[in-house]
Amino acid sequence: MDYRDRHVVVTGGTGALGTAVVEALLARGAICHVPYSDEQKAQRFPHRDHERVKLIAGCNLADEAGVARAFDGIDELWASIHVAGGFAMGPLAETGKAGLMAMIETNLVTCHLCCGAAIRAMTRRGTGGRIVNVAARHALEPRMGAGMTAYTASKAGVVALTEALAQEVADQGILVNAVAPSIMDTPQNRQAMPKANHDAWPNVEEVAATILFLASPENRVTRGAVVPVYGRS
Repeated sequence: MDYRDRHVVVTGGTGALGTAVVEALLARGAICHVPYSDEQKAQRFPHRDHERVKLIAGCNLADEAGVARAFDGIDELWASIHVAGGFAMGPLAETGKAGLMAMIETNLVTCHLCCGAAIRAMTRRGTGGRIVNVAARHALEPRMGAGMTAYTASKAGVVALTEALAQEVADQGILVNAVAPSIMDTPQNRQAMPKANHDAWPNVEEVAATILFLASPENRVTRGAVVPVYGRS
């Protein structure tokens, strides 16, 4: 997969999966634009000083002004990869409107706004492009979302958005897809679930490899797919 001189936005790029995506893109020659809002994560980001990484500070991706800040000035956008999101446990009876809206804003609204900004940028360029969203296994298997209903519903929204949008922009040469990871093998997840079978979880590099293909020029036909990336879990 050749990304040489291709501009790619990676939201959530300073997190565990986002860092793996950026690392894989850099290895293939991409120029990575990484919006962020958490300064501490940005300071720990291992690629912050790479000459082909453009960090964009102070971006609230649930806000249109924040999204404009992330995408403004990228005149040759090839791909937009939307890793940014959040997770919250909690039974529905104990989740009020504020908790529901937090999940919708963090997962669905950020995805919607970034997709829109990416499409506008790609349309200006006129040569098509790629969008990859990150859903979750719970969105494809909602019964697994018991005890985290707000999160599951917000990620199901990402799935529906992906499938509808893929059809909407297909004639513009923009291919829209998503991945749906299970629990990934990260230090944070291992700490939270010390007794789980960690060997069955996909690692972030494996999930990143699937994302890279969907976002690549080599992907010429796949659109509207929500690809399960479960490993052996």
